[in-house]
Amino acid sequence: MTKSILRRLAGPGLIFTGAAIGTSHLVQSTRAGAMFGVALVGVILLANLLKYPAYRFGIDYAQVRRRSLLSGYRELGVWAVWLFLIAVIPLVPIVYAALGAATAGIFATIFGPLLPMPVMAALVIALASLLLLVGGYRLLDRVNGVLLAFLVISTVLTTLMVLPRVEWGTLTDISWTGQTKALLFIVALAGFMPNPVDVSVALSLWKVEADRSLPEGAHPSIGEARSSFLWPYVMTALMAVCFCIMGAGVMHAQHIAPLPDAPGFAGQLVDLYREALGPTAAALAAVAALSVMLTTVIAAIDAYARTLPAAMEVLRGGDNETGTRAEYVASCLVLAALAMLVLYTLMRDFTTFLDFVTSATFVVAPLLALLNYLVVTRCAMPEDAHPSTAMKALSLTGVAVMGALAVMYFVLV
Repeated sequence: MTKSILRRLAGPGLIFTGAAIGTSHLVQSTRAGAMFGVALVGVILLANLLKYPAYRFGIDYAQVRRRSLLSGYRELGVWAVWLFLIAVIPLVPIVYAALGAATAGIFATIFGPLLPMPVMAALVIALASLLLLVGGYRLLDRVNGVLLAFLVISTVLTTLMVLPRVEWGTLTDISWTGQTKALLFIVALAGFMPNPVDVSVALSLWKVEADRSLPEGAHPSIGEARSSFLWPYVMTALMAVCFCIMGAGVMHAQHIAPLPDAPGFAGQLVDLYREALGPTAAALAAVAALSVMLTTVIAAIDAYARTLPAAMEVLRGGDNETGTRAEYVASCLVLAALAMLVLYTLMRDFTTFLDFVTSATFVVAPLLALLNYLVVTRCAMPEDAHPSTAMKALSLTGVAVMGALAVMYFVLV
């Protein structure tokens, strides 16, 4: 296979990584390190491991059926599609608002608070929507790859430089297991770690879209498709650990508590780079962080604007999951408008709001992970595309653990 084809195969996985680094890594992983040192590194790795099958199943189904997971849900029954929509769509405007606020916070740190925070966040969402409507999937794929590479390099360098400052004794500290506040944060951390489980549907749609751009006869094997997703996923998990170490090495070591407002916390993020790399490199890293956050917003808007028309088409029994251009634009604009409404009515404390959003997405995660498991075990697929016994066991373990944490969340709140 040529490098061009391999790059296109990796596209959905890299977009997945860019979307993950935006919030779960830049914000939640860094907060984990700032508050608990490296005590939650194991939790971060476990969350990535247990959620992996749910996302991989989206790649598998799209690879062999050339359709998204939504078609698999429809094959299980109409109830599965409606369950997905009811569980996910009400949260979408809130997710957009949280991403917009985080991006606006970094922008304000770099260029100053030019406008009130809700206005800046609304402009971020509007700009991301406009770029997406103009450039589509190809723009998303290309921009994400360039910006992601720069942020990964700068973050790895920063991590290496703060290693001597980390209090490694916190790695074995399990005192957080007896703290209600810490346990609630675990749920919030796991919610977007590395992405909400519902992104598996968008991932399958991105996979279908990417495969359409491949030359005739270049459709990959199931093994190649899995590998093209695995290595970006591993990079995603390692980057989460890097951000946790950065928070532990700079903020936790100096007893700096994460600020609750978006600009304040964004400023602390930039300070992490500045303290380790110096002002010039920190400025570049801050711009990269802003760019990747913008990419995250674009990816999120595309994910749900693509998912909603596809779900409606599947419910109608149609074959064209992409829907019409008008349906895509309408979904994009309506969801963005609702997000702006959320910014002006619901958001007060940024980190508290973000914890609510990520916790809410985690509560529905076990249901969606179970649906994905049912799709690849009960729907018509070639024998070599069915998950192995070990992957089935990992998937069901993830469903059980996420279900138990969801129950714990309701008990504690």
